[in-house]
Amino acid sequence: MIRDQFDRFNQAPLKMTEFNNPRQALINFKLRVAAARVFVLACFMMISCRFLYLQIWNYHKYSLQSDENRISIAPVVPNRGMIIDRNGVVLARNYSAYTLEIMPSAIHGALDPLIDRLSSVVSINSRDRRRFKRRYADSKNFESLQIRTRLTDNEVARFTAQRYLFPGVEVRTHLFRQYPLGTTAAHVIGYIGRISQRDQDRIDAVSEKNDRDPEHYDPRLDANNYSGTDYIGKIGVEQSYETELHGVTNFEEVEVTAGGRPVRTLSHSRGRCGNNLQLSLDIDMQKSAEQAFSGKRGALVAIEPSTGDVLMFVSSPSFDPNLFVEGIDQLTWNELSTSLDRPLINRPLRSTYPPGSTYKPFMALSALATHKRTPNWSFQDPGSYTFGGHTFHNDVPQGQGWIDMYRSIVVSNDTYYYMLAHDLGVNTIANFMKQWGFGQQTGIDVEGEARGVLPSTDWKKRVYHQPEQQRWYEGETISLGIGQGYNSYTMLQLAHAVATLANNGVIMKPHLVKAVVNPSTHEFRLTAPKPIGYIQGITQADIDVIKHAMKSVMDTPSGTAYQIFSNASYTSAGKTGTAQVFSLQGQKYPTHALAEHLRDHALFIAFAPVDHPKIALALIVENGGWGARAGGPIVRRVLDHYLINRVQSNAETTPSKCEHR
Repeated sequence: MIRDQFDRFNQAPLKMTEFNNPRQALINFKLRVAAARVFVLACFMMISCRFLYLQIWNYHKYSLQSDENRISIAPVVPNRGMIIDRNGVVLARNYSAYTLEIMPSAIHGALDPLIDRLSSVVSINSRDRRRFKRRYADSKNFESLQIRTRLTDNEVARFTAQRYLFPGVEVRTHLFRQYPLGTTAAHVIGYIGRISQRDQDRIDAVSEKNDRDPEHYDPRLDANNYSGTDYIGKIGVEQSYETELHGVTNFEEVEVTAGGRPVRTLSHSRGRCGNNLQLSLDIDMQKSAEQAFSGKRGALVAIEPSTGDVLMFVSSPSFDPNLFVEGIDQLTWNELSTSLDRPLINRPLRSTYPPGSTYKPFMALSALATHKRTPNWSFQDPGSYTFGGHTFHNDVPQGQGWIDMYRSIVVSNDTYYYMLAHDLGVNTIANFMKQWGFGQQTGIDVEGEARGVLPSTDWKKRVYHQPEQQRWYEGETISLGIGQGYNSYTMLQLAHAVATLANNGVIMKPHLVKAVVNPSTHEFRLTAPKPIGYIQGITQADIDVIKHAMKSVMDTPSGTAYQIFSNASYTSAGKTGTAQVFSLQGQKYPTHALAEHLRDHALFIAFAPVDHPKIALALIVENGGWGARAGGPIVRRVLDHYLINRVQSNAETTPSKCEHR
């Protein structure tokens, strides 16, 4: 069968169209070659046109884009300035520590497996992981991102031994903020923290305002100055002097690969480290006062009357600002924020209190200024004052005998000031007290100062909405005379008023920063102490009357603070005070029968030495009871430290003129 099929195939006619007509085949070949030439030529022309378009007509555009892809601008964050006290003690500084960083361009594939492998070498908790992912989502390839900070030496050693397993992951050194004294003066110094969206909005707003004023343009206020910066001042001096402390960011032109990895630095701009700040605080005094407040809630502000330098700024209890630098953990935050002692509140700056009897020396001055009283005007104290059917009681129910202005301050008589307040009227009191800074912001150089309440008829109309609430009743004026009623001021305001009195009516603006220091040139830029005003309507004779009475509070047997200061080696003047937390309608209560947070506040104001005051202060011990008992020992300790111990310490450490070093 196979042979038959083979014979039939050999007998079939041969059909070979191509080989039957060689000429046609040649023509077809030439057509195909021509078509190929046209196609190649067209492609070449298209490439040539595109080449001309890119290299000739749009050369500058694409050359710039090419450089931008090849060159990246990398910010170099400046060193943050240090903070020191008036004697050079370091309060805030920077220290170097290791960080674990990842270059985003080196991440190939999923991120989580890489972090999982890293965590087997270096401890990486869930908060570190979440923080890194947020930053990674907003990053650029050439920016190295921190995933762990403050590595231990053991962690660095473990990673270094296995570094070859993690391309693009490196250990580097960075500067971190530290507050070496911990809780001491924490509310003054403040702390830094990671830049939040609110912080960024404020940076942008300041930058826009800065750009609109080319004549006074400050590169430190430009938003670009915070490129690469993760931290910013949050409270205290760290926040208020952020511009001085931060410095000017240095920008480097870095050549990078197509993957974004740095190759070399081409150029850089000139940055500046942040300036150092010298505070007016005496940190040894601050420590001593804080120790005296141990276990108590309260505030103390001490001011140098002739300059406005704030020597102490105590808020008790305090907190450790180091907890906030890298982000506080939830457990610690809950403990601080929910504590009944409110350690995060800056009491001297933000908390307001009735001044109690510490208000009486200023009330007496208002009487002299308005000629409602003379120093010799006197009366027999009945132990109370009745007005409109309501009786306002003195602290001594049976009365305190014959009372003139001098004795009214020395024995802290209430009846005298009930009558005086009624005679003066609320608006006269308000107009006089406003000069002393009561109910006014002092303008101290930290943010967040409370204004307090200086009551007047206009004030009541502003804060109340109902007509019956807006009306001022004469009976409301009576309690103002003894520092109660609507009166509510900060300890900063009270200390400022005492300093002005000690300075004979010359008003100095209180400030915490004494000088700004350039770390490169060591140039000091002092905050020049210049008077910002003078108390109107009083004479030196008026001030001397009040100072004499306040001196007798401390050094005469009938004075309310005599037992505490009777053996002092210096002369001092002061006034005790007790302020009610809630109205008792003239009644008394057994101290121990009342809840602790409802007991009276203890207050004390003082300045010393009397003839040439070097320090003026005001303090409050919350729910401390009687001012002399709770506040007096703290005041004595502070004044002793400043006027005796400090002078002796300086004498011991000061070399003689002939001593060689």
